[in-house]
Amino acid sequence: MTAPTTDQLPVVVIGAGPIGLATAAHLIQRGIEPLVLEAGPAAGTAVRDWAHVRLFSPWAEVTDPAAEKLLAPTGWTRPDGATYPTGGDWAERYLQPLADLLGDKVRYGATVTGVARAGRDRVVDAGRDEQPFTVHLQTTAGREERISARAVIDASGTWSTPGPLGADGLPALDEKTTADRISYRVPDLNDPAVRARYTGRRTAVVGSGASAFTTLALLADLAKEENGTHAVWILRRGIGTNTYGGGGADQLPARGALGLRAKAAVEAGHASTVTGFRTQAVEREGDQLILVAGDGRRLDPIDEVIVLTGFRPDLSFLSELRLGLDERLQAPTALAPLVDPNVHSCGTVYPHGVNELSHPEQGIYLVGMKSYGRAPTFLAMTGYEQVRSIAAALAGDQEAAERVELTLPDTGVCGGAGLFDEPENAEQSGGGCCTAPSTLQIGVGAPATTSGGC
Repeated sequence: MTAPTTDQLPVVVIGAGPIGLATAAHLIQRGIEPLVLEAGPAAGTAVRDWAHVRLFSPWAEVTDPAAEKLLAPTGWTRPDGATYPTGGDWAERYLQPLADLLGDKVRYGATVTGVARAGRDRVVDAGRDEQPFTVHLQTTAGREERISARAVIDASGTWSTPGPLGADGLPALDEKTTADRISYRVPDLNDPAVRARYTGRRTAVVGSGASAFTTLALLADLAKEENGTHAVWILRRGIGTNTYGGGGADQLPARGALGLRAKAAVEAGHASTVTGFRTQAVEREGDQLILVAGDGRRLDPIDEVIVLTGFRPDLSFLSELRLGLDERLQAPTALAPLVDPNVHSCGTVYPHGVNELSHPEQGIYLVGMKSYGRAPTFLAMTGYEQVRSIAAALAGDQEAAERVELTLPDTGVCGGAGLFDEPENAEQSGGGCCTAPSTLQIGVGAPATTSGGC
């Protein structure tokens, strides 16, 4: 039996989140066979982790055109484009129907553990570009498999790798041994078990973005109902004019509103602030924890810690590939200057595609939130444009690959409630743009990474 040529092999897509499934749709539209590998048990596994959170973006901006074309003949009804889905809505009403339509082109319970060129480690030059990729995976049954691929598109996101409590980017001393009292997610206080965890407790909130704002606001609401509930907001810097975001002047109204709610929580006494505190260690004292800073300062005992210091990409399973990544952001070298959070926000990163996402290793692409590395400004629409361009390039249509087919909102203004309990058609000014759940500020696929701008 003759082995298939490289062009006859599937394109492996890692992750069945919004961008991964859109990738598959665009590949099918181009006559290319995709194989989507999802570590979780369902489409949008990471999205389902924040199912209770409403997005900044309306439905019109979180569904991909190629995916809609696939779904249309099945009787799928597109939700009202002007309303705002929760993460649960997004998964159940769009992602899962799309994955179901793709059928055996999506494999669940398949965790990718490595990607390489067949028979070549990253050192070997000879014949490298002629070899297919080999994708190593482990199933939920514990079985290891190898899959050959003509190209690999990594849409696995950053959700599984949140930033640590330690201020130097590494875990604080004993952070891991006290993990039973530390969370890295905005709490869902509608869940009775989660609510009980923070009721009547003193909770440290570490972080300065929208996730921290939301957590402070939620804990303040809990404090109004339950005596003894208090938040300690730990900032690595001081409090300045931008600490609470742009407020009413923010181009993202929902984000500005979150900052104002956090400010109100502090002013009402439901949260206190600790500034210039860079955590170095965590100590147990009875049933409580004490955070210790690098300058020797020690906080009064606390009951729980919520760490909201961002997300970063997991590059470990790509270690045998030749990636061109920016040394700071861990984003593709050509893309990094466009998404640098020091100079860009939601509406200022222009649409981009295969040229900005290519690496020295031909045929490997990081897309979606993972393509932004540690930068926090990813948009769902931008991700859909990324994979449209890559699919065109893989099909040999370079003209289409280099053509821009996306127009972003002029101002980058995002609508949407941005809260757990607001209705989906909550009034906000401007159009939506952010893919992420507003209260978590992460990118899709999650996997994210924080999304300080979106």
